[in-house]
Amino acid sequence: MADIIRHHGRHEPTIGEIPVPHGPATGNEHDHYPGGGMPRTPDQERAIFQYLTHPDDCYTEDGTYWADLPLRKRVAFVNKVQNEEALRELKTIGSMIKADPLSPVSWYFRNAVLPGAGLGLEGYVLFSIGNLEPLFRSAWPQCWGKNPTECSANWVASVTYLEVIGIMVGQMAVGVIGDWIGRRWGLIQDAAIMFVGLLMITASWGLNLNGWVICYAWSLFFYGFGVGGEYPITATSSMENAVSAGKLSTRDDRLHRGRKVTMAFLMQGWGQLINQAMLIILLLIFHHGDGNPPYGTTTVQWIWRVSFAIPAIGTLWLVYYRAYKMPHASRQLAAAKKKSNVTGYDVDSLRLTCNFFGGRLLATAGTWFCNDVFFYGNKLFQAQFIAVISSNNNSVMTGWIWNLYNVIVSMVGYYLASILIDNKFYGRKMMQQVGFLMCFIMFVIPAFKYEYYTSPAGIKAFQAMYFLSSFFNQFGPNSVTFLVAGEVFPTPIRASAHGFSACIGKSGALLASVLYNYIDTQTKFYVVPWFGLAGMLLTWLFLPDTTGLDLKEQERRWTYIRAGKDADYHGIAIHPKHLSLWERIRGVGKNYNPELDIQQKIEDMREEWAGKERMRRHKEAGGGEPTGGAEDIDDEEWTNEVHDYFRKTTDVGVLQQQEKPGESSKGKAMMTPPPGLMSEKAGEASDGSSN
Repeated sequence: MADIIRHHGRHEPTIGEIPVPHGPATGNEHDHYPGGGMPRTPDQERAIFQYLTHPDDCYTEDGTYWADLPLRKRVAFVNKVQNEEALRELKTIGSMIKADPLSPVSWYFRNAVLPGAGLGLEGYVLFSIGNLEPLFRSAWPQCWGKNPTECSANWVASVTYLEVIGIMVGQMAVGVIGDWIGRRWGLIQDAAIMFVGLLMITASWGLNLNGWVICYAWSLFFYGFGVGGEYPITATSSMENAVSAGKLSTRDDRLHRGRKVTMAFLMQGWGQLINQAMLIILLLIFHHGDGNPPYGTTTVQWIWRVSFAIPAIGTLWLVYYRAYKMPHASRQLAAAKKKSNVTGYDVDSLRLTCNFFGGRLLATAGTWFCNDVFFYGNKLFQAQFIAVISSNNNSVMTGWIWNLYNVIVSMVGYYLASILIDNKFYGRKMMQQVGFLMCFIMFVIPAFKYEYYTSPAGIKAFQAMYFLSSFFNQFGPNSVTFLVAGEVFPTPIRASAHGFSACIGKSGALLASVLYNYIDTQTKFYVVPWFGLAGMLLTWLFLPDTTGLDLKEQERRWTYIRAGKDADYHGIAIHPKHLSLWERIRGVGKNYNPELDIQQKIEDMREEWAGKERMRRHKEAGGGEPTGGAEDIDDEEWTNEVHDYFRKTTDVGVLQQQEKPGESSKGKAMMTPPPGLMSEKAGEASDGSSN
């Protein structure tokens, strides 16, 4: 291939070429790619398109995909790429600090805090609800105690149930809204609902204690709807805004997409940490610097109302930010819908997703369900060891301090997950399996020696298992389920699939909250571990490993599926590395063929280029702005050589395709024929009916 690309610098002319001096090296030397007038050979095409079809972070110099390399070479290649990327990032951080010592902080704020602000506020509020219960129990035992006399026990229990049900309804509803109306609307709606919900919680009141509990419970239901919507809408928008799912795949997408999404997600942990610290501070302020009981009702009123009023301010700012600072949040979804000639909700994509990705839906929903049972079950440890090691276990402050320690341990797990989730040798699937396995071990050991581990002799080991279960829950299924529930599905249905998975997952928390009311503590330890084992098996069998696979390639495969040409796709999205065991058993990867895929990629890019060229000509001829706006003709990552090659090798008839009489130009300018069929349809009219 090197003999096809000629480098221009200071050089001696080849025989027969008129010598033209180029002067000294200036750093602007360039390569000469073969022009369109030359015969079209595979080597010529590869020379021009190699940087697009074989990026150097995934392919070796001879064009071999990293997952196709022998183990030793694979390890060497992956380590080389990751070490170079780590060094590049360290140099970038160093240059940022040199220019402005605070610039890394502002970068983190833009790329992690802002995308995850909704989840941070959600973590703060929901964690606060659980933390406040022992305080309410101490201040109003006649209502929140074991034998309430002034409040209905059912309404007190409904505080938890309505909160979880509200979250589940929001996850499903906003998932559909996000795919139907758009990501931006979902983001604004969620923030607005959470703001109003916080006002309702803060101001909740009643003529008596039972009336207050009812008002408090329904306020949590309303707030929960907004919280539930944060799951699908934050995951999909942060994923699609971090990368260009409908455009050219990028190095950043392949190497750091998981980190970007999990950095937004770990704001949930910061919300929990800030809430616990805030409650401790408020208790000391309003209880005269003392955290021990008894707690006056006025003190408790001030603590819980102020604790909810504080995030209301942040949520109001979030409404403003999403309404005025995120105008392009729905861009990728709009592009995907236009490509499929769809307005409104894409029912066909929903049907095709169930047909082609049913196993993935089982994996994302099933593993999330198992994880939420564990997440709720983690609290089982705390009450037991506090009763043994604390001399003042009636103090709310004691439980809150242990909560604070646990959240700090969890934060370590969150951050370690964001660091390793894009590592090709660990990544999503392995991280989730190891996390489930470790949680299983941490619960099953004390289940069968419960008396020993809850005695003074074994309580230290019991504490260690408590913290380890928190660590591996975050450095495992809790982080991974949030990412893959959107990542493994196509853009048109991504929010719906994520919302459905999250809803099924939250039903695991509902199951735990109901079930734990009817069984004793040791029985709970007998029940919980097996959900970890089930989650590990579901991950192993049904979850594909998308580590290192960019969204552009997944969207490319989806285009083939939409066109009814799934068997004609030969790219890396069906490489065995990126398929689940279930998909491999079903033969999904049998059509993987790197050689055929190179030609397909070039023809797919030709179709995209031709569509954009028609849009330009339509606009220049006075036809007005093409459907979708100027961003749809953005191809800045294509070199001049690529444009020149397509101009000289594309059939003129393809660029002059006309619409059928009576059809509106709206929505047709960018209609793309089924991938890989350009050679069959060159010169024919394209009416988009194949989609």
